Amino acid sequence: MSVRDRLLACFVAVLWGLNFLAVRIGLDYYPPVFLSAMRFVVVAVPVILFVPRPKVPLRWLLVYGLGFGVIQFGLLFLAIDIGMPSGQASVVVQAAAPFTMLLGLLLGERISRRQAGGIVLAVAGMSAIAVERAQDAALLPLVLTLVAAFGWAMGNIASRQARPDHPLRFALWMCVLPPIPLLGLSAALEGPTAGWRALGDSLTSGDLTGPVALLYTALAGSVVGSGIWNTLMKRYEAGTVAPFSMLVPVVAVAVATIWLDERLTLWSAVSGAAVVLGVLVGTTRSRAAREAGPPPAAGRPPKAPAERGRMLRRRPPGPGDTGPDQSDGPASAVQNTQRS
Repeated sequence: MSVRDRLLACFVAVLWGLNFLAVRIGLDYYPPVFLSAMRFVVVAVPVILFVPRPKVPLRWLLVYGLGFGVIQFGLLFLAIDIGMPSGQASVVVQAAAPFTMLLGLLLGERISRRQAGGIVLAVAGMSAIAVERAQDAALLPLVLTLVAAFGWAMGNIASRQARPDHPLRFALWMCVLPPIPLLGLSAALEGPTAGWRALGDSLTSGDLTGPVALLYTALAGSVVGSGIWNTLMKRYEAGTVAPFSMLVPVVAVAVATIWLDERLTLWSAVSGAAVVLGVLVGTTRSRAAREAGPPPAAGRPPKAPAERGRMLRRRPPGPGDTGPDQSDGPASAVQNTQRS
């Protein structure tokens, strides 16, 4: 994974970490399911009018909208509203990473021992934070947050399988799907007019805190964050990108400490450092792996030595070549994307 793409993945983690603060603020103004619906409505209306539909199989767009949109955000917002602290929610929802790895393995993707070791270390750090913060959490919010994490994993795999030519269009069109089911759930659980009254009050009261929090969750999370994330999921296997989501709780806990007066203990600091270290280990290939060239794409068997030799004889080395064969794998995909 290139340095630039690692930085982009870290940037998404910061956006999504701050999103937990925005959600906590927004829930002071709007009902939870209605808030999750409106974060998609804000984006869905201009998308339908101005953005061409991406050329991807409809089934993957539907799975992405159901998992990443309805399940993840609907249940996560509800969990935070009924008692899950935002910092702890940011930790528990990172179960999406191992869920993604499991689903990726079922689809034929592979992870190296180094990646697995990094995941184990990061999960250990995440679990340590969760244990410390789970003292006062009820069972239902925890279960809802875990199911929300599985929805995120569904979205990751759907994005990987869809391989959209325009990842940002794919992320934007995903926002068209969740509003109807979420608004239906809001009407059933919160009342048909409760959310709309809250929205009207926030727009006419002169206090823009609620609307700003709503716009942040919609634009920073859906448009910017998901667009970059989908681009990375297209270029690399799910097991390479997913570990970066474990940086989200580090950001969220730090923000909660500053803005929500949550106490940061030495245990939390050490556990957060373990998460960061695990991500770095899990997403950095060893020197031997780098010298061997990029890994084969998911579902594609590695080339035999004789076949690699024939390819080398057919293609003369160019001035930018630094290894025996650079015609396959994620690195080539990144270069092709940059050229287009």
